[in-house]
Amino acid sequence: MTASNPPQSALTPEDIQAVSPALTSYTQKSISDDLWKRPGLSARDRSIVTVSALIARIQTIGMLHYFNIALDSGVKASELSEIVTHLAFYCGWSNALSAVPSLKAIFAQRGIGADQLPGVSPRLLPLDEAAEAQRATNVEQNFRAVAPGVVEYTTDLLFHDLWLRPALAPRDRSLVTVSALIAAGQVAQITYHLSRAMDNGLTQAQASEVLTHLAFYAGWPNVFSALPIAKDVFEKRSKPTNVR
Repeated sequence: MTASNPPQSALTPEDIQAVSPALTSYTQKSISDDLWKRPGLSARDRSIVTVSALIARIQTIGMLHYFNIALDSGVKASELSEIVTHLAFYCGWSNALSAVPSLKAIFAQRGIGADQLPGVSPRLLPLDEAAEAQRATNVEQNFRAVAPGVVEYTTDLLFHDLWLRPALAPRDRSLVTVSALIAAGQVAQITYHLSRAMDNGLTQAQASEVLTHLAFYAGWPNVFSALPIAKDVFEKRSKPTNVR
């Protein structure tokens, strides 16, 4: 983080030291000196994972600090803006809105204006017709009779609009989604979205490191709840598809 963009409301090491010297030590040694320097994910990817977890869990105390780190690590302002938009659908509107005050302050401090943010109606990315047809058919057959409105919004808003917005690359959008699902303990949705993330270019090694990173930012229980699902996804994807 640059000296001109300090984390205005973040706790200082002295603040933490006054309450828990052990926590200060773990923060420095395990997170700053170790976790963020592990080679399995770039600093940019770690920033995306971290801010997604913070928004998913409405952890506003870390937002100024980590939004600044994200920008300094190569995440564009337009991408941070789009992450907030995306997570409104996957974590709820209030969760997304919790990020607005911190990002508004940072954008103002850095001179980031509306011209650097995603538009309301951009030209969308092309739709993968085959994959979308399979997804839509599965959802239609399973849930149309239960909640037709959910099924319609899922197709029209999420997969024919939100997922095709160009301000986030498909891999990054999947990384945001998987990180938020794990952080929020939404294990039932991880299978589909982790597999989609890997289809979008996230490697198994990177997905593994996402789990390691989130242990610190979402807690060990949430990560251990996700581990069996990740294990199953990895194993199924490693099996040959042409075995009869």
